[in-house]
Amino acid sequence: MERQTIPALEALMDAAWPAPDRGEAGGWVLRAAAGVTQRANSIWPRLESNGTPHDRRALLRDARAWYRSRRLPVIFQVFDNAGSAALNAVLDEEGFTRQSETLILVRGAGGDTPAPDAAVELSAEPTDDWLRLWWSVDGRGDEDSLATARGILEGCPSLYALVRDDDGVPAGVGRLALPLVGERNRGGLYCMATRPDARRRGYASLILQILLRAGEERGLDGYWLLVTAANPGARELYARSGFQEAGRYLYRQERPKRHLTGC
Repeated sequence: MERQTIPALEALMDAAWPAPDRGEAGGWVLRAAAGVTQRANSIWPRLESNGTPHDRRALLRDARAWYRSRRLPVIFQVFDNAGSAALNAVLDEEGFTRQSETLILVRGAGGDTPAPDAAVELSAEPTDDWLRLWWSVDGRGDEDSLATARGILEGCPSLYALVRDDDGVPAGVGRLALPLVGERNRGGLYCMATRPDARRRGYASLILQILLRAGEERGLDGYWLLVTAANPGARELYARSGFQEAGRYLYRQERPKRHLTGC
């Protein structure tokens, strides 16, 4: 069966990780966040047209100018479906790389979500402990970048879960995004991170359980999450919790222009 991504799910994903700086080029959504995370600094080809390669190259010129003014590379978030074929052909000709293949996993509401047998801290905003642990595992950049990341997280209503180890030190975190988009009430699981020296102790499973239970208590219809294809451990964890693949995407980044130097 061909992998397809529901357009409504793409909109939910965009709302769950909102870029603070946005623009439009035809049906493409241009997103920027000072270079913090690929997702918030990529083009979402929301309404990929049926135009000619010339039309797409014209849009690409506009996009290049928009990103150049922000000193950012041009990156596309391209979903793995038949509608992306024409865009991929143009990006291939332009020499765009292929990076970070990511699976979109989904599951419905209900199912067996046992009550966690350990205390998990749940809050409506990221605490300093939550933010520092997540950033130490997945973050890239300085304090300004961390502040930008906080703004992205807080741009969507969410729940934040944190579990501590036996010494009271933060060990694992996760986020349930609750975007108000579309007709269905779905939640997105993001920022699942465990301190490196605390892995394989069940913290990720515990965080997942509490976030799914929190979603059930709020009457969610279902859930989605994103995991890189190169992370089999996480994929196994989510499969055990009933998540199945619904689609894929990858990032296509323009190669930097290199100028010859020397004699």
